[in-house]
Amino acid sequence: MVYPETRPRRLRTSSTMRKLVCETRLNPADLMYPLFVCPGREIKDPIGSMTDCFHLSAENAANEAKEVAKLGIPAVILFGLPEHKDPTGSGAWSPDSAVAESIKRIKEAVPELVVATDVCLCAYTDHGHCGVIENGRIENDKTCDLLGKMALAHVRAGADIIAPSDMMDGRVGVIRKVLDAEQLVDTAIMAYSAKYASAYYGPFRDAVHSIPSEGDRKSYQMDPGNSKEAMREIRLDIEEGADIVMVKPALAYLDIIRMAQDAFEVPVAAYNVSGEYMMLNAAADAGLIDREQAIMETLLSFKRAGADIIITYFAKTAAQWLS
Repeated sequence: MVYPETRPRRLRTSSTMRKLVCETRLNPADLMYPLFVCPGREIKDPIGSMTDCFHLSAENAANEAKEVAKLGIPAVILFGLPEHKDPTGSGAWSPDSAVAESIKRIKEAVPELVVATDVCLCAYTDHGHCGVIENGRIENDKTCDLLGKMALAHVRAGADIIAPSDMMDGRVGVIRKVLDAEQLVDTAIMAYSAKYASAYYGPFRDAVHSIPSEGDRKSYQMDPGNSKEAMREIRLDIEEGADIVMVKPALAYLDIIRMAQDAFEVPVAAYNVSGEYMMLNAAADAGLIDREQAIMETLLSFKRAGADIIITYFAKTAAQWLS
């Protein structure tokens, strides 16, 4: 049937009609909120490059976690800053790190909240790269061993999910073996499986002081032109023990999110990264777009593309609007 017998606009006649037939719905339970944690006490310092984001000491991270849970958001992911940096990022696996202390404080304050931790060396190394450098090269296998130590420290502190973001070959398998050897078999791994060498990470790198001192990360992060490679990376991570896989960034890689959802039977996370976040904020601040409409449209696009979990700095704001 065609017009005039068929009139699709009948289902758009009112807001309640549109809600009734809506195909994709966003819920606070879809969201995960990133927190930047740092050493010290009573710290809540604004991050200049990221609107409404802060460096938080452990007790303030716990306060933030309480607010997150009240909004119906089920999880946070922690990114840590160290007291000092060195060539191997040794502060990453300290039992007294800001991340370890924040995990403990959050779990005491909100036991039911899922706590994930980013596992990568970039914020902890004095050169800003995600791995150990020898003779001008990132040493893959030595880096994996250190990531295993970092993951173990976080799980011992109480983390529920370990999220390796380094893009080293085999690191999921190494972390799984380390945790299983310690009988920590219930800890989930959310792998940054398809992490692209993207220009959208700039504000985040400023926030965690991880801009590489030399070179770039293209020898370990993925080429933006590749999609078949993304599927291979995801498959390998699942075979090594990943429970959740991630596509990062999200907005420029909606096709990869959909491909992953169609191809694999594990939850797919999409990371709405700092550059995407700040583009919307900058346009809204300039009066060029409607802030709420643009944010919700963007988050809904991730869900429609197939994301089961959306990691976003908009999580609290979106959850308030959704409620």
